[in-house]
Order: sequence, then structure tokens, then C-alpha cells
Amino acid sequence: MAEFVSEDDLQTFEVWLKEIQGIDPAMLEPNDLAQWRSDHQDVMARSAATPKVGLMKLRAGPGGHLYAVAIREGSNLWLTLWVRRHRKGDIYVMIPRGDRAWEPHLSYHRDGRVHSKSFGHKFFPGKRQPLNETFKGTEHLGMFGGHGKSIGAICNPADFSGVVEVEPGVLGPRDGWVAVDLVEPNCEPMDLTTINARIVKQAVFSHALPWVVIRVGRSELTPAPHGVASIELA
Repeated sequence: MAEFVSEDDLQTFEVWLKEIQGIDPAMLEPNDLAQWRSDHQDVMARSAATPKVGLMKLRAGPGGHLYAVAIREGSNLWLTLWVRRHRKGDIYVMIPRGDRAWEPHLSYHRDGRVHSKSFGHKFFPGKRQPLNETFKGTEHLGMFGGHGKSIGAICNPADFSGVVEVEPGVLGPRDGWVAVDLVEPNCEPMDLTTINARIVKQAVFSHALPWVVIRVGRSELTPAPHGVASIELA
């Protein structure tokens, strides 16, 4: 497995260029190197200038539920993704961003309509099975990357029906992912071993049908080991 790269590491130009851009600085001509260094400074400046999310006013509402994925850093708990189950059955995968106009999320409506949305535009529309008593098997909603603390989204556990808390060194701007699946009771979610996924933590939320399964992990070059930390939160 590649060495974990944190947001703090990306403050260093050489790490950002090699680990994020995939470019070896030793292979660049001086003028190109100078341009990349200027680009790095611009990226870091924009990141520093982006407003922090802070503590959002998240409410599930009567009959609804919110499930969080949060990164633990000492006494701080940073929200990096959450799933909203609406009381009417719709499921939303939400990702906090400092730019409120961005608002990236995935929607799976009760009638089976599915789409992603970003900056107010819909992407990848489709139709899957309805979210009702006829739901069978499993529906995979995706593996979501690009995590960290720099957006400053504070996780308040009291706002959620359950929190999947992740230790440092798993989710970062380059490393790690959060997989979200909807499953029939006692049904296994989509198999991730074919992509050499090392699942670090798994949580099953069985408040309503279908159940919501959240898995956190990293990909590796060797087969994923057994012994996943798994919890069920009803």
C-alpha cells in the first residue's frame, strides 16, 4: 500500500506534484517546474481563502435519519460525508464543501430515480428498483473519495442516528474511500475484494428498509485481509 498522504503533506510542493499530479519534479525543465510551483501556490491560496463549513444545522426531521462518516483528529471530529434517509424513503449521499453553490450529492428517490448533482446540474440519471417493500438484493451507490479536514465541517454526533468514526491515516485527499450500499435485510453489499479493497470499518443501519451499509477503506496491491471492524446500528 502506498504511503498515506495527508492534507498537511500537500502544503509541500514536491509532495503535491508527485502524489497528486503524478509528476516527478526531477523530470521537469526549469521553466515548467516554475510554472507548476506557481500553480501549487495558487491552489494552496484558494484553499486557504475558501470559507470553512463549520457546524451545519443538520436535522433529520420526524421519521428521518442521518448517518455520518467523520475523521477523528484528537478532540476534533471532522464530517466528511453523510447519508440522509428521508421519512418518505428517499436516500441522499451528501458531501460538505465550503463553496455552498457546489453542493455535490447523490440522490436515490423512492420511485427508483437516481442521479448525481453538482453546482445545480444533474449527472448520470438512471432508474433502479424502488425503495419500498419490494426491494431485493443490493444497490451500490458508489465509492466516494477526496476526504479531509481542511473544509472545516464539524461533526456533532448528536445530530446523527449513527456516526462511522475513522482514525487518521485512512481517509485523505488522495487515499481512502467511503462506499455506500442499500441492501435487503441480512444481504451482503457489493463485493469489493475484486478491486483489492481493504475495508477498515463497516456499519449497518437498519432503521428502515432497505438497510444502509457504509464501508470505509483503502485500496491496496495485496488481497484484502479478513477481520473488518463491523457494527450494526438500528
